[in-house]
Amino acid sequence: MKLTIERSDLLNALSHVQNVVERRNTIPILSNVLMEAQGGQVTFVATDLDIEAVDSADATIASEGAVTAPAGTLFDVVRKLPSGADVELELNPENRRLTIRSGRANFALPTLPASDFQTMTGDDGAVTFDVEAADLRRLIDKTRFAISTEETRYYLNGVYLHTADGEKGKVLRAVATDGHRLALADCDAPSGAEGLGGVIVPRKAVAEVRRLIDSADGDVSVSVSETKIVFRAGRAVLTSKLIDGAFPDYQRVIPKGNDKRLVIDNKAFESAVDRVSTVSAERSRSVKLSLDDGRLTLAVNSAETGQGHEEIECDYSADAMEIGFNAKYLLDVTAQIEAEDAEFMLNDPASPALILDPADPAARYVLMPLRV
Repeated sequence: MKLTIERSDLLNALSHVQNVVERRNTIPILSNVLMEAQGGQVTFVATDLDIEAVDSADATIASEGAVTAPAGTLFDVVRKLPSGADVELELNPENRRLTIRSGRANFALPTLPASDFQTMTGDDGAVTFDVEAADLRRLIDKTRFAISTEETRYYLNGVYLHTADGEKGKVLRAVATDGHRLALADCDAPSGAEGLGGVIVPRKAVAEVRRLIDSADGDVSVSVSETKIVFRAGRAVLTSKLIDGAFPDYQRVIPKGNDKRLVIDNKAFESAVDRVSTVSAERSRSVKLSLDDGRLTLAVNSAETGQGHEEIECDYSADAMEIGFNAKYLLDVTAQIEAEDAEFMLNDPASPALILDPADPAARYVLMPLRV
């Protein structure tokens, strides 16, 4: 195998696949990326056997062939080469080393046979649709922060993607929750998505898809079968196994009767929470919100780390109340609010709060309170 490729094309393709590779691997070849040079292009494949990423780039092929090389090392070498340079990749048949040449730089990486590389088997997609890359980015960004990291509750370790009935018709909906908070975002259901009953896309796959479509324009093709989901954006393809489990009935935890309305400047609130939580105990990160007519007081009182409080103006005219929240969870939600003001719908100190973004009515957030 011997080929020449422009450095930016090589780096772009490698960046789409190399993150799938686990740095520490008990199966050596899974630390490698598969390279196949054929027909005027080179294709790169990486997998951890749960997720597989494929991308390709145009290249001048002097000799066709296939080989695997360490994904992380290859990416780092290419990343550090000068911009605009041509890169020559050649497999030395004698020592089975992959030679990388660019200008005066010369590297030789160990390889393993392409025949030993395991790829994921494809499934026939029962549901296939195209969604705008901007819509998919938004669904991911608005929800992924709430994905659970508790491995025992594996069915919460991803984003629940499904079609649902919205106020103006069918919507494609993403939901994530860790049991303490919930994030939900909708977009208009694309043509063909009506039959999507509901799948849980794993956390790692969500991160890789988001990276894949970071600068993508146009549509992303999505194919969903019983066990896998496939995303296609340009030449890049990401295939992931789905989480085999039942996502909880999230509708039951979205408050319906919260009638105490708090409207507050989002940036001012975010900054105040961040300041006051500096002296909160690390384990709970709890902040008490004391609400009275037109006034909100944030307070932390910890015997170990000290006290802090700050008062800010707000739009609130309901009965006075005190309610506590995890400061990090508050900051995660305020980071998603696009409007100048955030809107909190409250009930009582023991009931979950519904948080709305006036600039994005298709997104909703739920926070469980803490005892303070």
